[in-house]
Amino acid sequence: MVAAADSLVWELVKNNNSFMRKKSGRTSRSGSIRFSVERGNLMSRSTYKYSGLANSKTIDISATEDNRASLTIKTKKAVTSGKSGKAEIALNKDFRRVEKTIKSQATDNFYRPDLKSAALAKYTAVYKSNRVAKGVKKIIPVKKGRA
Repeated sequence: MVAAADSLVWELVKNNNSFMRKKSGRTSRSGSIRFSVERGNLMSRSTYKYSGLANSKTIDISATEDNRASLTIKTKKAVTSGKSGKAEIALNKDFRRVEKTIKSQATDNFYRPDLKSAALAKYTAVYKSNRVAKGVKKIIPVKKGRA
């Protein structure tokens, strides 16, 4: 595979790719919303900033099968090697230490400082769901109506 500029790759995949999910709005004024489900896309939005396909540097936080979290970062050889071009870091410490790890991987080494808040938000969601899955915290029922 030949290395190409990130902006060129985005122009090629922004309208059609296998990871895109289009949701139509409720009215004609609201229009349709584009979501994307590829790896490396923290916010699941189909935009250049969050794209895991178009950007050469991506951060992804996901839940593992044993109800833990992992941080995945593209390495320099990802352009030519595909799946093996990713570094995976286990996030299995307490919340504050993991927060420090995410900040150091994203901003302190100038990797993708613009994704720091999105990465922390995604980790918070994964952390909460893992606590419910482990049985540490119970699901709060949603109150419906006035009853």
